[in-house]
Amino acid sequence: MIDPNWVFLAVAINLIGASVYAYSVVRGNTRPNRVTWFILSFAPVLAFAAMLTQGVSFRESVFTLVTGVSPLIIFISTFFAKQPKWKITRFDLACGALSVLGFLLWIVLREANVAIIFAIAADGMAFLPTLVKAYKHPETESPWPFITGLVAALIAIAIVTTYDFKHLAFPVYIFTVDVLAILFIYFKFGTWLSKGVKAHDSEIIR
Repeated sequence: MIDPNWVFLAVAINLIGASVYAYSVVRGNTRPNRVTWFILSFAPVLAFAAMLTQGVSFRESVFTLVTGVSPLIIFISTFFAKQPKWKITRFDLACGALSVLGFLLWIVLREANVAIIFAIAADGMAFLPTLVKAYKHPETESPWPFITGLVAALIAIAIVTTYDFKHLAFPVYIFTVDVLAILFIYFKFGTWLSKGVKAHDSEIIR
């Protein structure tokens, strides 16, 4: 465990990453999925509220809150982009609908840990279209918010004093999806994998 005040560095890193991404969007270098960033802007806020109701300290939960503020910055930037936004597909809308369903279930059930579970599920379903886009078209995304998000998540995990679900669930989830996004965008893992599958299929056809 490290000093809890390090969480404010995590917050700053996360916001810097979001600002860099938003700048890239406005310049037309990145074409984000607007559905993803809209839903991601309020999913963590619910998880943050659920953490507070269970006695998690503000310092240990503020990282979850800022993971909602950062997507809001990016969502707003899409309205000032030089390039048209990424075309929204039925898959995007389906993921968005499922994430909203998660929020509704949380409102009905009113149980804090359940709220965290559904917030993560909703956030994950909202993020899935961008993850798929990064897998197939890494050139349309910037890796920087995910790299900074990964560092921030590691700091958030390191300051935790109690290792249980309510303290660790959201930071560990953010760490996991950021790792996947970096693999797809920065290392172009999806492109390499697709080429390998095509080469294998060609050999089978021969």
